[in-house]
Amino acid sequence: MIEWPEDAFEEYPLALWTSAELAAAVGGTASCAFEIAGVEIDSRDVIAGDLFVALKGESTDGHRFVEAAFRNGAAAALVDHKIDYPHILVSDTSHALELLGMAARARISSTCAILGITGSVGKTSVKEALFAALDRASHGRAHRSVKSYNNHVGVPLSLARMPAGSRFGVFEMGMNHAGEIAALTAQVRPRVAVITTIAPAHIENLGSEEAIAEAKAEIFAGLEPGGCAVIPADTPHFERLKAAAERAGAAVVSFGRAANADVRLLDAVPAPGGGSLVTADLGDRRLCYTVAAPGEHWVLNSLAVMAAVRAAGGDLGAAGLALAELEGLKGRGARHEIPAGPGTALLIDESYNANPASMSATLAQLGATPASRRIAVLGAMKELGEHGPQFHADLAAPLAAAHVDHAILVGDEMAALAQELRKSGELGKSAGGALGKAVPFAHCRNAAEALQTLAEFGVENGDVILVKGSNSVGLGKLVAALTAQEG
Repeated sequence: MIEWPEDAFEEYPLALWTSAELAAAVGGTASCAFEIAGVEIDSRDVIAGDLFVALKGESTDGHRFVEAAFRNGAAAALVDHKIDYPHILVSDTSHALELLGMAARARISSTCAILGITGSVGKTSVKEALFAALDRASHGRAHRSVKSYNNHVGVPLSLARMPAGSRFGVFEMGMNHAGEIAALTAQVRPRVAVITTIAPAHIENLGSEEAIAEAKAEIFAGLEPGGCAVIPADTPHFERLKAAAERAGAAVVSFGRAANADVRLLDAVPAPGGGSLVTADLGDRRLCYTVAAPGEHWVLNSLAVMAAVRAAGGDLGAAGLALAELEGLKGRGARHEIPAGPGTALLIDESYNANPASMSATLAQLGATPASRRIAVLGAMKELGEHGPQFHADLAAPLAAAHVDHAILVGDEMAALAQELRKSGELGKSAGGALGKAVPFAHCRNAAEALQTLAEFGVENGDVILVKGSNSVGLGKLVAALTAQEG
């Protein structure tokens, strides 16, 4: 457990940045003296006291929305030409945001433990669990990247928002191509770097799981001297990840079921309310704690959380309490009771992301959930390239194993799974059912058709509906429609 100095909770200025600090950080010129309380890049999300950063993108220019930002309460703007409002003038606002993030990181370098999170599956969930654990331990002095702000804009933005009085910072880093994590970790410079798992997400761009592992391992290059790498012991890429961490001079802590794991799962049994009661061996002690979120993947996530909290000097007891209270996130496991005839049905919202590993894990969770009927609304998995048809077809087995009563498949890529289910059904009939129950299904072009198909199928009391797919498929709209009358 971390020992806080006597002045650990001294009062810090309410201002996130002053105009003088901003100008010095980004090499710009302040139009006047002011203070800001937040940093925002979308004028629609600006609230009173924010600095609006007018970024230029491929399709739009944030300078067009400066007046809207000030109508919403902006205190100042970061711009590349003079305006009739308080501002910081720079030549390149995107570069200035990056510089501001780096300045935020520099000013807490001796007082704050920074954690960086990446992985093919579970980044955001582990990030949120770590934040909850460390925020509890530090009496509200933890900071994190919100939503999935994990790219070349989201990471510096999240850093720029970090208060000077932070004791922990938790930052998510994502990638689509090799080299992207390296650029992000150079800005974050974590004390603890966590890789949740390696799976064939973005394999279209990287070509193989081995290449994905190498790209994720770039996170270790940014570690502070004496930093710690937290890696999954159960992955076939363990030795590759371990070697990359050791080359960076990191201490390695592994987690998982494997006998050699430093944070090893001893037991996980169902807990009241749908979660798990976990027993883990940390080498010098055993921990028993409850994980509120259901599913084996959350059990393994919790081991990564415990390993990272310990490496960062956090409180394991606070981590256990946080895991017991943390519920599913929007688009990543949130559960809703929705009206269904005279009763209710359970809706599991996994609409934000999907890849072969997370699809299989979530279908297994569906199969373990008590239900009168199980309905799976599955959206296409993106960025799988030439491997896509096979990965989609391979979902037939976990669908059947989950005892799904009806599947609604959404998107062109799901044609391969539809073909596989059709073939499995015909084989099952010809064998007199000896090959198991076929999974009835419908194939839809988009989320709107899927919602209509679900309405025609009918949702009944006691049903469990899983909605999962890549975010671009738009199944979040289907979830919003179903939860509009949530009780």
